[in-house]
Amino acid sequence: MTDAFHDVRFPTAVSFGATGGPERRTEIVRLTSGREKRNARFANSRHRYDAGTGLRSLTDLYDIVEFYEARQGSLHAFRFRDPFDMKSCRADRTPEATDQLLGEGDGTTARFALVKRYGDDAGGYARPIRKPAVETLTVAVDGAVQESPGSFGFDEATGEIVFAPGSVPAPGTDVTAGYEFDVPVRFDADRIEISVGDFKAGRIPSIPLVEVLL
Repeated sequence: MTDAFHDVRFPTAVSFGATGGPERRTEIVRLTSGREKRNARFANSRHRYDAGTGLRSLTDLYDIVEFYEARQGSLHAFRFRDPFDMKSCRADRTPEATDQLLGEGDGTTARFALVKRYGDDAGGYARPIRKPAVETLTVAVDGAVQESPGSFGFDEATGEIVFAPGSVPAPGTDVTAGYEFDVPVRFDADRIEISVGDFKAGRIPSIPLVEVLL
């Protein structure tokens, strides 16, 4: 039995030139009345990327080949920094402890899962966040920023904030958080094609990555 997840990040310089984004699967059935019946096949979106567009140098190529071999191709998942969506806030802002509502305190619940909310009340979506950059994680209770590790910690195994005894949020208080985060992905190919045009540049036409559920 092997560890399915390696807690390492895909080369950031390459990921910032990647293309991709969220994928959803919807079954659409057209009724005899002309109306449609639509059913979501996935509860959550699944992100796909192609990092081949991020290669800029021969050094990048060497880094990717080494990283691919270390993950044994698609065997082990890893962290990927999504260049389009990597913060609890908008990409042009700095994360704050009040960015995302995680839940409401009840005086006994000590664990709160990280989420990022999209949309409005009419059609919102709460995306589970399992791999935050822990060093950027800040937490607030009713707007009061909490101290770490004194007041809370983060459980890597479950993706939850865990409040320490004596710091459990009181009934009716809002628990919020701000952070940067990575997407858990794996290589979505059993081989990568490499070409070297000259001594200063290399090319891998496609490096497909797909999000995994942890």
